[in-house]
Amino acid sequence: MYSSLSNSFLQLSVLPSFGFLFDIDGVLVRGKTPIPAAKTAFQKLVNSQGQFVVPVVFVTNAGNCLRQEKADQLSQLLGVPISQDQVVMSHSPLRMFKRYHDKCVLVSGQGPLLDIAQDLGFCQPITIETLREKHPLLDVVDHDRRPNVLSPSAAELPKIEAVVLFGEPVRWETNLQLIIDVLLTSGYPGNPYHCENYPHIPVLACNMDLMWVAEAQSPRDNLMTDVYGANLYNRCLEENSRQGSKSWVQAKVAGGRGPATLSQDEEIDNSWENELASAAAAHCRSVLVCTGVYNPHTEVPLDTRASIAETVFHGHRDFRFEPGLVEPDHIVPDVDAAVDLVFQLENFAPY
Repeated sequence: MYSSLSNSFLQLSVLPSFGFLFDIDGVLVRGKTPIPAAKTAFQKLVNSQGQFVVPVVFVTNAGNCLRQEKADQLSQLLGVPISQDQVVMSHSPLRMFKRYHDKCVLVSGQGPLLDIAQDLGFCQPITIETLREKHPLLDVVDHDRRPNVLSPSAAELPKIEAVVLFGEPVRWETNLQLIIDVLLTSGYPGNPYHCENYPHIPVLACNMDLMWVAEAQSPRDNLMTDVYGANLYNRCLEENSRQGSKSWVQAKVAGGRGPATLSQDEEIDNSWENELASAAAAHCRSVLVCTGVYNPHTEVPLDTRASIAETVFHGHRDFRFEPGLVEPDHIVPDVDAAVDLVFQLENFAPY
């Protein structure tokens, strides 16, 4: 992130040692309306030429558009020029799954799915609609859309080697029906001769709530997802710092849990580990704002909050709930106050 934005900082006498990772909904905007404090905050984050004076990245659970479209929306709403390189969508981590980029993958979700998939590096994406056209008999749920005359294309689809879930589909039943068929036929939909006893086609799902990408201060607005994820990432950064610069891949080989040399597939699969490790932040501090779903006036005692949160925890099944991870490092009224707080804590004066 620093290298892609470094040209914006050349006029500063002291380069910043921190950056901002902004949630969008509830922090910067409500729907399509910018929160007034956001415009004030961003006037402090850019110089007179409209260049950012500190690294700024935007994160969102949205996955139904391209990064450029989201960047254009934010530029218009906030009144500052924002590039697509500053936007992290829910599907952005899929760029790192290069092992599947040259394979045929089935994509499900909303928006311009093929454009999104190709922008991420997938060379052979096909949609649920294409699968329906090729195998109309597979869609036995949606009777209203079933064609009167079944005339599937003569062209055969290549083997589907992964399913990519970009987000919630418009028609859940149809999508699930076809995805399940792909899984149960090992990537040969509609062909019972390829049925296996268990599915082994990988499913790549997008989820920003626990995505481990962050830089320094993180204004967020949700205890159970945003704050929990930021604090969890901070823990990972601290553990990585204690272990030194050795990457997970290097440790795997050196520790004797793998072969002396990695196979080509392993190198492709694990390349993102090295990519993230080379530009990892030292800390990720969570700053909770009160303009989103969080309401400080309905605060409950910590023990009660932890009990409630544990019953509704939506984290990955491999993570156990920890009450301490829902506690933000700071709580401020809005994003403008968050920027002021971080500048004060970092003793940073851009002008």
